[in-house]
Amino acid sequence: MDHHSEAFVGNRYVRLRNAVAVAEEGRGGDVRYVGEIDTTEAATRKLVAKLASKYRQLTFCYEAGRRGTGSID
Repeated sequence: MDHHSEAFVGNRYVRLRNAVAVAEEGRGGDVRYVGEIDTTEAATRKLVAKLASKYRQLTFCYEAGRRGTGSID
């Protein structure tokens, strides 16, 4: 499989699932919503393996939102 250099993976916790998006490197890089995965270790490992087969380097960013950062409403 053809490898791209790098991808940035955004991960956001949404109601017991993780919403995932991928942005390829560079100004013209493709940005796409991958979908939602379970919050289990197995689901995360499966996603990482899938992405690692396509990209040489993965950089992850986790965005938990207001409630995930310890803020009090």
